[in-house]
Amino acid sequence: MGRVELFNVLKAYSVYNPTIGYCQAQAPIAAFLLMHLPAEEAFWCFVSVCDKYLENYFKPGMEMLQRDAAMLMALVKKTSPNVYRHLQKHKVEPLLFMTDWFLCAMTRTLPWDTLLRVWDCFLCEGIKIIFKVALIILGASLGQRSVRRASKGLCETLEVLRSPPEKVLDENFLMHHALNLNITREDFEREHQRQAELHRKGKTS
Repeated sequence: MGRVELFNVLKAYSVYNPTIGYCQAQAPIAAFLLMHLPAEEAFWCFVSVCDKYLENYFKPGMEMLQRDAAMLMALVKKTSPNVYRHLQKHKVEPLLFMTDWFLCAMTRTLPWDTLLRVWDCFLCEGIKIIFKVALIILGASLGQRSVRRASKGLCETLEVLRSPPEKVLDENFLMHHALNLNITREDFEREHQRQAELHRKGKTS
């Protein structure tokens, strides 16, 4: 895969969808697809991924990303209450650590073998698997009391989340826990609707 092909895919998308145009976070996704597909097929797959799963993330203002950040924190509160309290205590806003995970669909976060497994799920179920992986990274990285006690502030906590332990990112560990996470489809839908309603109220207030 060359830089020319990557440039061409991103340029073609900006012409295909001028409302969204180019966003820096698109490049890792396009590069990932070009590692598997010829340029034209990679472009159309990129279009499908952006249109179906990620388009609203790239819109000006990134309102959808902000809503999903709030949704992620609500799910953390349910799945890992100790981690949630730690993040709240040190005022660690979710956009500080989850933006790269979600905008790039984990392409800049996970090792290759793990990323392939996650993307198998991503192409089937969309952004839900990114939520699940994010929840596992948060819970497994900050789940131990000793780690939380050593992470005495915002910067220390972010350092842990930006460089998760190797074990946490192992494909078998991550996929096993993500697929067995105690979060149902109904939980996702309920929280999604709640955040959408809060967003609507915020706009009209």
